[in-house]
Amino acid sequence: MPVLSSLNIHRRDRGSHATITLVGELDLEMAHSVREVIEDCLGDGIRTVDIDLTLLTFCDVSGLNAFLIASRLTTTAGGWLCLRHPSPMLTRLLDLSGTGFLLDDRPLAPASRAAAVADDLAAGGPTSLAT
Repeated sequence: MPVLSSLNIHRRDRGSHATITLVGELDLEMAHSVREVIEDCLGDGIRTVDIDLTLLTFCDVSGLNAFLIASRLTTTAGGWLCLRHPSPMLTRLLDLSGTGFLLDDRPLAPASRAAAVADDLAAGGPTSLAT
């Protein structure tokens, strides 16, 4: 019996801007899908990416890591990424992990900060909360 995906991803482009809507649960099994859609956007010339989290019902640390990698990829390509409408629980996760800059319209933290946090999370190590 096939297993249904716990995450649906919808992409809407407007010029060099894309809105990606995540519906369902973002976990270890689905995190690669977020990275892939960002890579596709960048390959298509998109440089501004908004990720709409209104319908995201769950996000674990692997999802957070996917957002950090996506931010790093977008920043490296000369663009920016912003998370929109996160749940209170996800907002708390972002605040506690020092990654609240993902909620800003413009990158307030340098790309190296996003890269450092992503590397710490990927390695399973502690993340410095100093800015």
